[in-house]
Amino acid sequence: MKSASLLALVCLASFAWSDTIFAADFTVTLLGTASPSPRPNRFGPSTLVQVNGQTLLFEAGRGVPIRMGQVKVPIGKIDALFITHYHSDHVSGIPDVWLTGWLGPVFGRRKMPFHVIGPTGAKNLMLNLEKAYALDINIREKDEKLPPEGIAITVDEFDKDGVVYENNGVRVVSFEVDHGTDIKPAYGYRIEYNGHAAVISGDTRYNENVIKYGAGADLLVHEVAIARPELMSNLFAKFIIAHHTSPIDAGRVFSQAKPKLAAYTHLVFLSNETIPEATLDDLVAQTRETYAGPLEVGEDLTTFEIGDTVTVHHQGH
Repeated sequence: MKSASLLALVCLASFAWSDTIFAADFTVTLLGTASPSPRPNRFGPSTLVQVNGQTLLFEAGRGVPIRMGQVKVPIGKIDALFITHYHSDHVSGIPDVWLTGWLGPVFGRRKMPFHVIGPTGAKNLMLNLEKAYALDINIREKDEKLPPEGIAITVDEFDKDGVVYENNGVRVVSFEVDHGTDIKPAYGYRIEYNGHAAVISGDTRYNENVIKYGAGADLLVHEVAIARPELMSNLFAKFIIAHHTSPIDAGRVFSQAKPKLAAYTHLVFLSNETIPEATLDDLVAQTRETYAGPLEVGEDLTTFEIGDTVTVHHQGH
């Protein structure tokens, strides 16, 4: 009886983790929408794209396995991870995604090598992660008999704009962005399928390349940074803001690219001990100074279904 109950529980868990929440062939889910600031309601930057049966992860900030658990997508089913740049808040979750996706429970079970696609530096990053976690990998191979092919890594690097992934009608195009003079490489991505496109800006200042590759997209997901005017006398605040896109400049990007829907992610809200953060209303109001079109301020677990129209779902935490 106990064995039968345990089997039923395992089967139920497997069913729950294999459920498809949305029927669309092309969905984009904001797994994490924060900056490095530790926030319980906004995890590290990461975007999940499910398109034509493929599971693509763009960036891996803190908390990705938790958010993927909430949307019932097994970590072990990720077909490729795409890196935009090498700031820690965008890559700190890679070991968790890579290692946890290999484990035996239903959220893991990766049987194929972990596929990483990123600008120059991705091979070095992943090689050093393999060294850092060599003891854990060795222990689990011996103790848990986990398949060695599931913890292996394959890396594709690039150093210019162009197609970096193409499979079964899905195409991903990289494009360089401007996150600052010394913050290179830095890229965004355009995901194309069946005449539709979603664009992820990556971290960037106002940049013509985002407009070029975002032109006519169904969904343009863009970073943003905002601080109250009285904080801008602070040199550190000025430095941070100078490496990102203001709401007014983001509105300029949206107005020129003309996506069906513009959305914010990677919300950088600055404050100090005496000056509070700007509000979401401030963010929208400043964006409206230069953009009058459809706009969504992203939250963790916001999902966009892309078809003839773009449908927005707020799943909650």
